[in-house]
Amino acid sequence: MAFKSLKDISFAVPKSWPKPHYDFTKNPLSTSKIELGRVLFYDPILSKNNTISCASCHSQYTAFTHVDHSLSHGIDDRIGTRNSPTLMNLAWHSSFMWDGAINHLDMQALAPISHPDEMGEKIETVVPKLQASKNYRSLFYKAFGDSVITGQHTLKALSQFMLTLVSANSKYDSVMRKQTQFTVQEKNGYVLFQKNCASCHAEPLFTNLQFENNGLALDTTLNDYGRMKITKNKNDSLKFKVPTLRNIEFSYPYMHDGRFKRLSDVLKHYTTGVQHGKTLAKQLEQPILLSSNQRVDLTAFLLTLTDREFLFNPKYSFPKNNLK
Repeated sequence: MAFKSLKDISFAVPKSWPKPHYDFTKNPLSTSKIELGRVLFYDPILSKNNTISCASCHSQYTAFTHVDHSLSHGIDDRIGTRNSPTLMNLAWHSSFMWDGAINHLDMQALAPISHPDEMGEKIETVVPKLQASKNYRSLFYKAFGDSVITGQHTLKALSQFMLTLVSANSKYDSVMRKQTQFTVQEKNGYVLFQKNCASCHAEPLFTNLQFENNGLALDTTLNDYGRMKITKNKNDSLKFKVPTLRNIEFSYPYMHDGRFKRLSDVLKHYTTGVQHGKTLAKQLEQPILLSSNQRVDLTAFLLTLTDREFLFNPKYSFPKNNLK
């Protein structure tokens, strides 16, 4: 899983994983570009008032999301309308955001940068701020061979860092590599998972990367209809992108609006709280029946998806050598 220390480096695909969707030929990885992207990710200079960074809502220690509130918070204490999604294994994604509003990772950062309740900034304003920094001129020169900073290079550098956020070393992964074994409880939970959850949370990414209506009642305060906001198709009403379950132990609160704080609340929803409607995922049309012991077993399996190497990898942490 290590990245080679070369000018252009290869992207390491975990064994038995599918081919990534991202086209690396159009943005070849390099250590200098990755480091630049890491500095940008942690720098609040990307926001209008220099107070909010990408990391403000995407903390490494919580699977690159936030846990202290249900909805994302932005500049001037503004509150967004959704819970920030986790950031990991993004090279395999072809769409981003809960509603799929962005269809390329190189453009994804534009959404939070320009959102009035998040960073409230414009990329054309960010560029001169970066250009005024001697440190950034040096970092961009090392990365792109040009100290003249552009929006395109800024976004591509951010992509490079996010592409390295690969989580593939949990206990589950060790079991799949036959390096260890599940406990009896975890094994029972895995069987339950394969029967009841795997159609949407498909291995090894633990998401099918699709948009589904998982039976949540509409929050009448937010009135968020998900994917339909983008497609204008009533068949997409209440459909949201299926999130990965990797590192779910640390990525609470759950769902697009952060309405559930505990895994037990999530399991309760799927067993007794599903709201039926025209766009409900077919997999949920029949009730999921789980005893209290089975819920415990299923939770035990979900905890095997925690990847502590990912959560505490210093390569993903605050770049103290380049950002004061």
